[in-house]
Amino acid sequence: MSEFWLISVPGDKTCQQAWEKLQAATTKTNLSTNSKFSIPELKIGTLDVLISLSDELDKLDSFAEINVKEMSKYMAEVLEDSEDKAGEILLVDGLDLVTYLTRFQWNMAKYPITESLKSLAEMMAKGAKQISNDFRARSSSYNELKVNIQNWEKKNAGSLLTRSLVEIVKKEDFVLDSEYLITLLVVVPKSHHNDWVKQYETLVDMVVPRSSQVISEDQDNYLCNVTLFRKAVTDFIKKAREKKFVVRDFQYDEEQIKADKEEVANISTDRKNKLGLLIRWLRVNFSEAFVIWIHVKALRVFVESILRYGLPMNFQAILLQPNKKNIKKLREVLYDLYKHLDDSSGAIIDFATDVQAYKLNDQEYYPYVFFKVDCNPIQLK
Repeated sequence: MSEFWLISVPGDKTCQQAWEKLQAATTKTNLSTNSKFSIPELKIGTLDVLISLSDELDKLDSFAEINVKEMSKYMAEVLEDSEDKAGEILLVDGLDLVTYLTRFQWNMAKYPITESLKSLAEMMAKGAKQISNDFRARSSSYNELKVNIQNWEKKNAGSLLTRSLVEIVKKEDFVLDSEYLITLLVVVPKSHHNDWVKQYETLVDMVVPRSSQVISEDQDNYLCNVTLFRKAVTDFIKKAREKKFVVRDFQYDEEQIKADKEEVANISTDRKNKLGLLIRWLRVNFSEAFVIWIHVKALRVFVESILRYGLPMNFQAILLQPNKKNIKKLREVLYDLYKHLDDSSGAIIDFATDVQAYKLNDQEYYPYVFFKVDCNPIQLK
């Protein structure tokens, strides 16, 4: 299970005692796997700033999470286009997601703790927005190229009645450079092929005898050529239609065919190059987006812990990975451990829920600081 609970609880005499108390209550019965979540001592600022940041960080958290999950989903999609499936596991600073979370260390270089909380939040917001904008631009560019390829593939697949004939016909299938003769391409249903063989020479006057051959076929049809005099073309098309033979509108132009093939080759090469660059960009920037997201979580834990538990700062942040079978029991244990932190909560508890949570403004509220880190949708397989 890749769902984590990021909580903070006030220290007893020491934060270590708070950690040991939680460990003893949750691990001996296999309720969760826990690790300390290291948050440095940041510049606290005023109460007004903390309250304002609480709302801002809530929105930034949602935005950063959307960033991460959209990028991971798109990575899975573009990897389907790639011949090289190596390195599909998403990494963050060289670590898998679980390892990064359970060994989280605040990045002092990116987010100096000498900066104010508001400044740190602005840095994270700026980074998340830049990645989001770049992601939209790059994915849009690649998607447009991919659509062009798909359109070309559609033109070169399917029924002989509609598909492009550029990759099928050859120069020798046609009479070229004749003032009087022209070669037409006709789609003949397989069920009517015998009729075609018997009748094509007599559909109109001036059809060259024995000039028709099968060039290609699909599940239902043959593609045949036939040579006749130019002035009989209109009448031939009409007569052929009456017999359920479809004359394709096609003229052999060697230079145009060559240009079309070169264009397709260029598009395919461009797609391969852009795909490689896109995958590399996604891997690097997914890592950066995930780092931002988890630092936003850490900042939220810090701000909410100060607001909840007050000063001097004395709380222990803990990352729990719940045992999926024991989630309800884990909630009950946590409630018993920390219900004393909010005496007023008993009046607004929602006993209809499966876990001991309070409902405030349609959001879950616990006596301890709690944030969910849901990594389930962002694991590539």
